[in-house]
Amino acid sequence: MALKLMYITNNPDVAKIAEDVGVDRIFVDMEYIGKSDRQGGMDTVQSHHSVADVKTIRSAVKHSQVLVRINPIHEASEAYCSSRDEIEAVIGAGADILMLPFFTTVEEVRFFCETVAGRAKTMLLVETPEAVAVLDELLLIPGVDEIHVGLNDLSLACGHRFMFVPLADGTVEKIGKKCRAKGIPFGFGGIAAPGNGALPSEYVIREHYRLGSSGVILSRSFCDTRKVTDLHRVREIFTEGMLAVRNLEQECQIQAENSLYFEENQRIVADKVCAICARLAERK
Repeated sequence: MALKLMYITNNPDVAKIAEDVGVDRIFVDMEYIGKSDRQGGMDTVQSHHSVADVKTIRSAVKHSQVLVRINPIHEASEAYCSSRDEIEAVIGAGADILMLPFFTTVEEVRFFCETVAGRAKTMLLVETPEAVAVLDELLLIPGVDEIHVGLNDLSLACGHRFMFVPLADGTVEKIGKKCRAKGIPFGFGGIAAPGNGALPSEYVIREHYRLGSSGVILSRSFCDTRKVTDLHRVREIFTEGMLAVRNLEQECQIQAENSLYFEENQRIVADKVCAICARLAERK
C-alpha cells in the first residue's frame, strides 16, 4: 500500500500543484501555542496558518484531503479562542482530518474526539513521552482514527540530539506494533526527496515499509517554497520528487517478502543515526 503523503502549505497554487502530482493530503498548520518555546532556535516549520487558510485550501483542491493541525487543548484567553471553538471553526471551514498535537493525557484526547464527534477524521500527533506512556489507553478511545509520531518534539522531550533517534532505538516500532494490533493506521516523521536529508530519505522510506506505516509528511526541504517562488519550478520539483518517492515505494513492495532487504536497511539507519549523534556531540 502506498504511503499517504502530506505537504504543509496555505498557498492555494502550491496546494493545487501538490494535488496534481499525487500528494494525498494538504496540511494546514494552525498550531502555534507554545510551539516556539519548546522548539526555540530550531529550524522547524512554525506556520501559524488560520481558519481562513483552511477555507482557501478547501476551495483550491478537489481530490486531496485537507488535514488541519489545531493547537493543543486550551481554554479561551484574550489572545485566542477555546479549543472547542477552534475545532468548530475548522470543521466548519471544511477540514477532512483534524490533528491534535502536543497532548499528554487521555482526558485531552477524549475531549478532542468527543468534540469532533465524527464530523471529520481525527489524527493524534504522539510527540510527548507522556503520550507514548498512555498509548494503550489512547487506542481504546472511541473516535481515534489515526496516529502520527512527531519525531521533532518527541526527540527534544527525550533529550536526544537528532530527531531520528526514536526510529533507530525502537520507539517508533513499538508504537507501530500497538497501533496495528488495534487496526489503527499510523505514520511518523517527515522526509525530504530521496537522496536528500541528514538521514537520506530513501532509508527512512524503507523503514516506513518495514514497520507498516501508512503516512509521512513531505518536509519543507522536499520543496521549500520560501526559497523557490516560481510556480513552474515548484511543479518541476514536486514532479521529480514524487516520482522518486513512488519509484522507491515500488521497490519496497517488490521486496516485501525479502526480510534481509529491510533488516540491512534497519542496520544502516541505526549506524547512520549513531554517527550523526556522535558528530553533534562533538560540536557541543
